[in-house]
Amino acid sequence: MNSSLFPVILAGGKGERFWPLSRKDRPKQFLSLDGSSRSLLQATADRLLPLADGWDSLWVITSSQIAEGVRQQLPELPSPNLLIEVEGRDTAAAVAWTSLEIKKRYGEDAVIGFFPADHWIADQKAFTDTLKAATQLATSTAAIVTLGIKPTFPSTGYGYIEQGQKIGSFNELPAYHVNRFTEKPNRELAETFLSTGRFSWNSGMFVFRAGVVLEELYTHAPEIIEPLEKYGPEVYPQLPKKSIDYALMEKTNLAYVMPVDFGWDDLGDWNAIERLLKKEETPNVELATHVGLDTQGSIFYASNPEDVIVTIGLEDVVIVRDRNVTLIVNKERTQEIKQVLKILQDDPRFHHLL
Repeated sequence: MNSSLFPVILAGGKGERFWPLSRKDRPKQFLSLDGSSRSLLQATADRLLPLADGWDSLWVITSSQIAEGVRQQLPELPSPNLLIEVEGRDTAAAVAWTSLEIKKRYGEDAVIGFFPADHWIADQKAFTDTLKAATQLATSTAAIVTLGIKPTFPSTGYGYIEQGQKIGSFNELPAYHVNRFTEKPNRELAETFLSTGRFSWNSGMFVFRAGVVLEELYTHAPEIIEPLEKYGPEVYPQLPKKSIDYALMEKTNLAYVMPVDFGWDDLGDWNAIERLLKKEETPNVELATHVGLDTQGSIFYASNPEDVIVTIGLEDVVIVRDRNVTLIVNKERTQEIKQVLKILQDDPRFHHLL
């Protein structure tokens, strides 16, 4: 049985909550948000290449709107390993199509891993060791393995996974059957979850054998897998738009979780910059030329180094200057950027800003 891993990068997202830096022509995965010279997509590929044993085993699935950008960012990626969705239909369709293609090439025992393009990982060695453990579990068992991040605070923005019975250890990491998935809870419920010690954050990273996941998709999501197998990716616009969590993970009896701790952030909105880069001795996070008077707890970003942001008496705000847009938002309301984008979308005067 094949024990190597075929990593797949899910690179079709829009990253709307990082607007105005993230736009249609330059989505979040093309940005460098940690102060390095590598984009999120490139950093994800860098992490996965040692596990893939080179470019020939690495895959990317993305949208037609940004496929050319992916090629420019990852010029070493073989063309057949880039799957291009004519229309985004969420992660269930992406997992189904990619799994079908990898099965065709490598057989049903090929072990596949799915990884969002916009994650930040602190400890590469711990990440690699974790993926080796997950690959061992997926190779030896009919398992759909998810990586559960050990929670560090009662987040209301992440989904949670409750671990059930322990089934063993792999590469010295324990694995558990999944009791249940819970979508974003309120604060009180999140605190209860943490107090039990049985819950992990749902990272959105999965490992399984191609044949195992396809069989489970036939059982729980035939409306997605059957048209794809029969008609190919041309049927994409007719597929239901469902996440892999909703379409499969919440229904299958083959879900297993490995609680892991390698330093992780999903970089969901501008507040993630503070989590990554905030230093105790500085009052703000500044990725811009900023002159401030009595300003603290804030995040500043300017794409043009010649632009200067001047503030007086501000606290807990995000100010982003990019090209022809300036965004000013309270840190507690960055999730609402998506609502502003809907307003811009409905007004032709602002379509060039999207």
